[in-house]
Amino acid sequence: MYESIENFSEVVPLLLTLVCAFAGYAAGRLARRPKRRTVRRSARRILAALALAAVVALGEAAFVAGMWTHGWPFAANRVVVALPPVVAAAVAVAVMSVPRLARVVRGARREADAPPGHTLRAAAGDPRLVVPVQSAAVAALLCFYTVFALRPVPPYTGDVLAVDGAFAVAVVALWLRQVRRLRRDTPPRIAARLLRAVTVLGVVVLLLAGYVAQGLRASRLPAHYDMGTSTVVDDGMTGMRMAGEESVPHVSVADLTGDTAGTPDETFTLTARRARIRLGSGRTANVWAWNGQVPGPELVVHEGDLVQVTVRNHVPGIAVSAHWHGLDVPNAEDGVPGVTQNAVRKGGSFVYRFRVHQVGTFWYHSHQQAFDQVDRGLFGALVVLPKGERRPVGDITVVAHYWKALGGVVTLGRADTRTTRVVRPGTRVRLRLVNTSSENVDDTAPPEFGLTGTAFRVAAIDGTDLHEPGLLVSGTRVALGAGGRADLTFTMPDHAVRLTDLVGPRASLVLSPGGTDVPTPPVARGPLFDPTHYGTPAPTPFGADSRFDRRFTLTLDDGPGFYDGRFLFRPTIDGHVFPDTPMLMVRRGDLVEVTFVDRGHNDHPMHLHGHHALVLRHDGRPVTGSPWWTDTLDVRPGETYTVAFRADNPGIWMDHCHNLRHAKAGMIMHLGYEGVTTPYRAGSATGNQPE
Repeated sequence: MYESIENFSEVVPLLLTLVCAFAGYAAGRLARRPKRRTVRRSARRILAALALAAVVALGEAAFVAGMWTHGWPFAANRVVVALPPVVAAAVAVAVMSVPRLARVVRGARREADAPPGHTLRAAAGDPRLVVPVQSAAVAALLCFYTVFALRPVPPYTGDVLAVDGAFAVAVVALWLRQVRRLRRDTPPRIAARLLRAVTVLGVVVLLLAGYVAQGLRASRLPAHYDMGTSTVVDDGMTGMRMAGEESVPHVSVADLTGDTAGTPDETFTLTARRARIRLGSGRTANVWAWNGQVPGPELVVHEGDLVQVTVRNHVPGIAVSAHWHGLDVPNAEDGVPGVTQNAVRKGGSFVYRFRVHQVGTFWYHSHQQAFDQVDRGLFGALVVLPKGERRPVGDITVVAHYWKALGGVVTLGRADTRTTRVVRPGTRVRLRLVNTSSENVDDTAPPEFGLTGTAFRVAAIDGTDLHEPGLLVSGTRVALGAGGRADLTFTMPDHAVRLTDLVGPRASLVLSPGGTDVPTPPVARGPLFDPTHYGTPAPTPFGADSRFDRRFTLTLDDGPGFYDGRFLFRPTIDGHVFPDTPMLMVRRGDLVEVTFVDRGHNDHPMHLHGHHALVLRHDGRPVTGSPWWTDTLDVRPGETYTVAFRADNPGIWMDHCHNLRHAKAGMIMHLGYEGVTTPYRAGSATGNQPE
């Protein structure tokens, strides 16, 4: 619903501009009409257009009010910046233009067949009649520009000054122009008017061409830049300030390795290479793969293990890395080229060593040119079991992937159709569902998965168990944004159970006692799982009533603009794209609160590296069920979420949308600990291109 209201609130100002432009043009020509009856007819048309404009303007106000019902942040830029010029113009039209137009109609009616006299011409050309109508068109155009292109974010002072200033300048210019036109005895010849119009159009085209050329050039990312710094940082206390004002000792991310002493408990080698795979339907595809497999080999370790992973690259023409998505590893092991390491070029290798302190479902992927490399196959699952426990028979990992590179195929594992797995009745099943997609099939909502044939529980989200999860009915839909994970548990019944991808081309996994059972059909519109009121409360180290050291608000939006030499509908954070997004600055030990406001058109699964956050509120309402810890929070259009985390893992951490197409378009920022620096650089000249 929010998306529809927002879309209408952007389209209506354009319609208002067209209606007011017609009325403004007619008002400017009113004094030049050759006969009184044509003056009367034109004045009546202007009045009708103004009446239509009033209806359209009220419609825009209604849509803005509809956005306001989702919260003040969704309507603020319209109420504070976009609408005041429209209201001012509307008042001027009602007070000055409409009464004078009515008098012109009455004056023309009394002498309908007489030639126009000086008095009627003066009345029809009065700036108090003409200029308010023309200024309404200017105000509507500024409103459209503000809500569609400018999309201002707090604080609004500069935007208010710019928009209101432009409106004031336009009104003054239109007034002077109308006064000069009224003093002219005869209108300019058609040839002169045509020449002037062509000249104005040519100037506008040249200015637009120059603006586009400059925008494309200026938006190109430098050949080398420091991912770990920003010209402006937000410290969550005093607001924005210039970078470089920290007074704590400096430490390099390369030294933040954690406890790596001793012999590794688990050792793995991941080699990126070209491969050709066959999907369940028989379709073949050329991919990039870890160890020739897609998904890559499942890495299974235990809590407390010292893990060593050697990454090698045998793919010509690209460099790679490995990021351990959801594992809060030391910063030096995070696998982000240009921030925590240099990317691994062809023929090279890199050794990651980290101790695991979590239990749950995670995954790994290349963070170098991630939109392309994850889409092409450089991903795999990572499971951490409790210390000393063996993996149960019914513990099954299901990797869901949307393959843009293959034309929109959705797979569960390597299957793009239905597959069957034999599971004995009575087996305790844990389906570890991992969404490894680079982007969503639908840009406005995350994929949904339905489990039919049995009641079940959502036992964990993003690798953290929920407290006393309740039983969900068969067919309940579980939404899972890109990068997110959910563990579904149930006891295997004596009939088939089916897990189905409900968005896009459908793939499904059937668990069958005998291998030949007929599965229940997928339920497309079952109830939607809501984690905000699921399970029961349990103690947490902090909560909504805690005293926070830092508070941040991040406005997620999108609009037309330039990025890295392209013009696109780009996603933004606080109105900016990387590297102009501010860095969130904290100190070790801080308790941090972050509020996400998705004011745009797109769904954004926001992923903070190196930390898990406790979800406190959704749309202003507190989370009342189990404590919900997340590392990839899916924020939909019209939603707000407030989360909190303890800053207990020093480093420079990427904080970005895990719809990796959005990250590629600049939806990236960083969480920085004061005093932490990086020796690495990113950019096309460095070989490090994280996203």
